Amino acid sequence: MSDVMKMACVGVHVLDHLVIGIASIPEHNDGQLVETIRATAAGTAGGTALVAARLGADVRSIGAIGDDVLADTLLALLVREGVDTSGLLRKAGHQTSASVLPVRPGGDRPAWHCIGANAVFTPVDVTDEQLRDLTHLHLGGPEFLGGDAAASLLARARACGATTSVDMLAPGDPTILQWIAAALPETDYLLPNHEQVMGLTGADDLVTGARALVSAGAGCVAVTRGAHGAVVVTADEVVEVPAYAVKVVDTTGCGDAFSAGFLRARSLGLGLREAAEIGCATSAQVVAGLGTDAGTYTLDAVRAFAATADRLDTQ
Repeated sequence: MSDVMKMACVGVHVLDHLVIGIASIPEHNDGQLVETIRATAAGTAGGTALVAARLGADVRSIGAIGDDVLADTLLALLVREGVDTSGLLRKAGHQTSASVLPVRPGGDRPAWHCIGANAVFTPVDVTDEQLRDLTHLHLGGPEFLGGDAAASLLARARACGATTSVDMLAPGDPTILQWIAAALPETDYLLPNHEQVMGLTGADDLVTGARALVSAGAGCVAVTRGAHGAVVVTADEVVEVPAYAVKVVDTTGCGDAFSAGFLRARSLGLGLREAAEIGCATSAQVVAGLGTDAGTYTLDAVRAFAATADRLDTQ
């Protein structure tokens, strides 16, 4: 298998604004000094694109942005990481999707979010030429398209010889599963978090929920579990891997980093366990800093970290 991964990250692209050093939300017109305010490219497509490019994939972003200064910033942040942004279309009359995230001392962060131009992105915005040379298509936010439209896009990529993956932005809910169900048979890798799996399926435990999603059509379900690592489920296999022991600064982008690491490892022909370990190791690089683009690392550095770093004992 070739080491070259030609990947399109399609769908949700967001400009995150992160604030660290939050003690509380000021009341009335009061103010508060904080440690850091910074912006980062994010979203289930944008964040995955950024990290995958760092891991050596040839990445193009495809989606919708506004015709505003937020778009200028988002484009610059992605281009700086080597992402081809020619597939990000400016939509007049719509702002670029953006979030404001006050980061608590433990790394958790509530969010204020504006959907913006992501709401008007459709598969029509993806040309056949953009799909023709891909080895992989990652769709972030199928719920914005609906299952039939998402399935059509994924099927087009598969017809060009690409593998496919899907990551949701919405919280898990049975109605969301119904809405995107048609896309699952066209999905080689579904990449939810544990709360989404439990909410989508109503299962009593995570493995049962992941198996239900495999039964619904997904080829493989790789679930992130925060400090508990990840679980990968196929029709024939269940793999559990622990997280790595690192100091948590900010959890923004950890799921997107896992997706990028897992998919990059699979593109190299690695098995499910090692791919999940690479995914968790990539996530560990991000959680130790502020924002999806935290730190500096390469695929070789991540693989070395995965081989030597301490694991969390969460049993």
